[in-house]
Amino acid sequence: MYEFSRFRLDPENHLLESEGIPISLTPKAFEILLVLVENGNRLTTKEELMRRVWPDSFVEEANLTVNISALRKQLGETSDGQQHIETVPKKGYRFTVPVSHSRADDHVASGQSVIPAQIASREILVRGKDRRVSTEVAFGKASGTSRWLRLTMIVVGLLVIVLSAWGYRVYRNKYSLRKSSQLSRRLAVLPFQNLKADPNADFLGFSLADAIITKLGYVSELNVRPSYSVQKYEKRPIDIPKIAADLNVDTLLVGTFLREGDNLRIACQLIDARTENLLWKGGFDLKYDKLLTVQDQVAQQIIRELELTLSASEQGRLKTDETVSPLAYEYYLRGVDLYSKGDAPLSVKMLERSTQLAPHFALSWANLGKAYSANASFQFGGAEYYRKAEEAFGKALSLEPDEIITRIYMANLLTDTGRVETAVPLLREALKTNPNQAEIHWELGYAYRFAGMLAESASECERARQLDPGVKMITSTLNAYLYLGRYDKFLESLPKTDDAALIAFYRGFGEYYKKDLDQAETDFGHAFELDHTLLQAEIGRAFSLGIQQEYAKAGAILHALETKVNERGVADPEAIYKIAQAYASIGDKASAIRVLHRSIQNGFFPYPYFATDPLLDSLRSEAEFSKLMNTAKQRHDEFKNRFF
Repeated sequence: MYEFSRFRLDPENHLLESEGIPISLTPKAFEILLVLVENGNRLTTKEELMRRVWPDSFVEEANLTVNISALRKQLGETSDGQQHIETVPKKGYRFTVPVSHSRADDHVASGQSVIPAQIASREILVRGKDRRVSTEVAFGKASGTSRWLRLTMIVVGLLVIVLSAWGYRVYRNKYSLRKSSQLSRRLAVLPFQNLKADPNADFLGFSLADAIITKLGYVSELNVRPSYSVQKYEKRPIDIPKIAADLNVDTLLVGTFLREGDNLRIACQLIDARTENLLWKGGFDLKYDKLLTVQDQVAQQIIRELELTLSASEQGRLKTDETVSPLAYEYYLRGVDLYSKGDAPLSVKMLERSTQLAPHFALSWANLGKAYSANASFQFGGAEYYRKAEEAFGKALSLEPDEIITRIYMANLLTDTGRVETAVPLLREALKTNPNQAEIHWELGYAYRFAGMLAESASECERARQLDPGVKMITSTLNAYLYLGRYDKFLESLPKTDDAALIAFYRGFGEYYKKDLDQAETDFGHAFELDHTLLQAEIGRAFSLGIQQEYAKAGAILHALETKVNERGVADPEAIYKIAQAYASIGDKASAIRVLHRSIQNGFFPYPYFATDPLLDSLRSEAEFSKLMNTAKQRHDEFKNRFF
């Protein structure tokens, strides 16, 4: 044992005490302190600390700095105002306080407990059957006390021990049940880093990670973060504690790749984020035309290292159809990467080529359907693209009926095209076998929102965020709070980002409801600057002109939008509803009612929202408006009776 200042450091019991009171330290901070104390006033280099505390681990020097800072905070200053740990610039650290050594059994002999009282009592409870607990130690010898009193004290003491043991057993059983429900690992697969300045190979970084994520998505004992959650870490320095905290995960897979002609080198490291220890590292040297096999090898290694148990069906899903040609697979990977970067039109071209070369490859069809759907909703692709998306999803499901991502994408399309009653059973069925899949919960909340089940929608979306804090963070918003009139809660739910047009629009929309018109105008303008082709950004532009009382200009934008929506068959009824709101805000009642009719007809019927939406107040005296409300209420009530 080591003693310095007012502290005692006990390596065997992994304990730091200050005047008998335990001091809380993380495992790594304790190990760093132990190395420094053992070295005394000798310089301890950063390299030595990294080597001894993080052997074979992938960590940055910043982790050492953070732990040193935490140690200084816990240790405080000596009585003469001196720091316990001195920084030697560009070299390392030195422990500045004199350290004395003693044997642990010396403290036992002198009557001082080596472990805190609460830990000692817990040991007695856990191991009570194996220990002989002396009543003299427990109660003292009680010299001069009557025999009867001693006997009473012994009986009471034994009764306390029995009751405590029973209480502990109840606690242990509850704890074990709780712990068993939390055993599944939470894994994030980060985009792979390109070791060579080769833009033509950069697409592999995100798409390889996506392929591994897709493979592991069916493992019930593993909670894998979806691709869109990790996308932002592409080409960024790896800070393990920060990324793990941001994504709420306990395990990270990081990797690099290097392509030289037809040769490909891939290196991976699986890291326990809690201890920052390396669980596994491996490298793959292969020919580029064998790229399809990498996802299987990495997935199998992760399963092996995490000691996961797979069902027969899960085992079957880990086997890739190697008949997919290398060129078809490359087109698939390029399409996935382009979609992640917001280039849905070019993504469509790549994925179409992939399906032509490998018509039996279900994932290409599923992602092609997603790209078609994005073009239909956000880029005014309209009816033709919705039809193509549905055909692509149908093809994917015919090849792989249980493909999770296809079911999720298909449900989203059904909701967007007015068939929410068909989407809900599809999603509820998917939840039976995938209850911890965040995106399924989110899509179910999205469907409930369209039907006006607003509290249920918010609950499902919050459940999704509990499972994965990054779920749909940039591509969708938690509108149920907005529709419930909880505007501050809605604004709090938006991500703190300034580079997403959809988020900027909804931030402005929330401020508009709060009547903070100056801030709303700023946010609407920012959304338009980020992406003037986005449907919502153009609607925001009309709201901004309305704020400025430029009603004619606002009306011209809305009429042009409405014409485009009608001509191209854009079906997204929630976005169309916002056109109606914008018309109402500039006093064009006839146009507002006309577009509102289209929105309800296309499948957006949240009657409780319609009944309280202040942006529709100017329409409530209109006879046609009352008819539309009756239509929405009837469908809302039918949905509620059927599903709730």
